[in-house]
Amino acid sequence: MPDLLLELRSEEIPARMQRKAAGDLRKMLTDGLVEAGLTYEAAREYWTPRRLTLDIRGLTARSKDIREEIKGPSTSAPEQAVQGFLRKAGLSSIAEAHVHSDPKKGDFYVAHISKSGRAAEEIIAELVPDIIRNFPWPKSMRWGPASAKPGSLRWVRPLQSILCTFGPETEEPVVVDFEIDGIRSGNITYGHRFHAPDAITVRRFDDYVSKLEAAKVVLDADRRKEIILADARNLAFANGLDLVEDEGLLEEVSGLVEWPVVLMGEFEEAFLAIPAEVIRLTIRANQKCFVTRPQGEGEALSNRFILTANIEAKDGGKEIAHGNGKVVRARLSDALYFWTTDQGDLPDLGEFEASAERFGLDLKKPLDQRMARLDHLGVTFHAKLGTQGDRVERIKRLARELAPIVAQSISPLEG
Repeated sequence: MPDLLLELRSEEIPARMQRKAAGDLRKMLTDGLVEAGLTYEAAREYWTPRRLTLDIRGLTARSKDIREEIKGPSTSAPEQAVQGFLRKAGLSSIAEAHVHSDPKKGDFYVAHISKSGRAAEEIIAELVPDIIRNFPWPKSMRWGPASAKPGSLRWVRPLQSILCTFGPETEEPVVVDFEIDGIRSGNITYGHRFHAPDAITVRRFDDYVSKLEAAKVVLDADRRKEIILADARNLAFANGLDLVEDEGLLEEVSGLVEWPVVLMGEFEEAFLAIPAEVIRLTIRANQKCFVTRPQGEGEALSNRFILTANIEAKDGGKEIAHGNGKVVRARLSDALYFWTTDQGDLPDLGEFEASAERFGLDLKKPLDQRMARLDHLGVTFHAKLGTQGDRVERIKRLARELAPIVAQSISPLEG
């Protein structure tokens, strides 16, 4: 039975949207095919930063012929009822209907409707443009000269090409021909943006996957995750380190690259004075990198991190790692400044004694100094809720009420 291959290639899709978008594409197209009278054996979606792909196996080549019988009103029914029946059945006159007799109901009209099946290519050519126009992106955009026109195409990022082939394994597949906003479907795709930017002619899915792989594109997102995780573990181990694994970050990074290349960067050991949680958050959130720790040394972090590039650089990735290290050092410099500053004593501590007494604070502790300063300065929390000091008082009272309920000691809350 024939197979369908569909690829929607665009500029980079945000990583957080890719998995759901591919699933939405599969559901919308398969639901539409079934509704149109086609069946299929299996369907699987794939995605990379620049493409959504659907592989549908065992799709019937044609929908079935339909013979339908629509019962109408009695032959003695008023004209209004007869006209409603004609509209429902799609008949131009009552002469096209048949009259059936029933011993209990008497004579009534019946319409015999015959609909010929349709070729799968025709159905697909109608469905795909409609799906593209009504795709449920959380955010979408218009682009190019056509964007000024009402009803212009919207996509998450500019849509560049559509690949759509259909046919059995034993025959040469055909291109399902359609056009949407000047983009015509074909059997052409493109590989990695830098490594293989030339056009690639595709026949069917197996051919498509192998040619993309040769063009430096790993189509399967789960396989990209496996490559990144395995290479990151091996690179860390080779340097006497353990990778601090992060499934959420791994999912995101796999959606940022088509050809993952794992590299190692580093920063000065002086930054390890910053709490490990701050280092990890800075490197994870801003640089999309994994942190590492020395083997057998508990939770302490090392000054090396793992990054994932989307290119095999000629210098082995040295410049990429160096550039990421510069950005990480800049961010950690800010964090170290605030961390060091917050641990120092504030000037004029004598001015805060009244506030310290009010809250039972120890002015030898930097954190208590800052709480006393907030109260002393009368920093407003909310116009109708008083100062930050008033807020702390309320929180302490609530804590005293809640602590017995959750069977916790009150002392840590007061400290």
